[in-house]
Amino acid sequence: MSSPDTAPASRPAKAAGFALLGVAAVALVIGVVSLFSGGSSDTPPPAAQSSTAPPASASASASEQPSSQPPATTTTPPTTTATPATTSTPPASNPPAQVTKVAVRVYNNSTITGLAARASDDVKRAGWEVSETGNYSQGQIPTTTVYFRPGTDEEASARALGDALKARVEPRFDGINHAAAGVILIVTNDYKGSGTNK
Repeated sequence: MSSPDTAPASRPAKAAGFALLGVAAVALVIGVVSLFSGGSSDTPPPAAQSSTAPPASASASASEQPSSQPPATTTTPPTTTATPATTSTPPASNPPAQVTKVAVRVYNNSTITGLAARASDDVKRAGWEVSETGNYSQGQIPTTTVYFRPGTDEEASARALGDALKARVEPRFDGINHAAAGVILIVTNDYKGSGTNK
């Protein structure tokens, strides 16, 4: 059985021990919290610093080593303005050869009296000689036409006369194939005069 003098002395020691245990527990909690929080949020962790910037020695050595490939440069192709091709005027050629105007026979194949005579006057005004005027009654011609013998100078003359009268131009057909040489103009009801026929 302990004496009354030792009991009060052990109580302050127990209280001090509990106080030390409490301080140790608080320190432990602070340590655990600081371990998981990673310290202050103002300072980036060392791993982040090393991942964003390469070591100085590595970058220096990379810049000192010559590159086997040329540096990548973006070049813009030169802009070229397309200049219009200059068209040179061809040298003045000789004027087209004059068409030999072959004599024309004019025949009326219409129901209009005197149409061959009127057409003959238009042919003469256009510069052709009229060698004969008459009627054509061997069939019906569909439209006013100038006829020629293929392979002769009649063709060029007939085409020129057809242009002057705005008339159709064709090789001779069987009904007039054996007629005398020369251009034949057969006028029909559609003949309206020089420059108006289609």
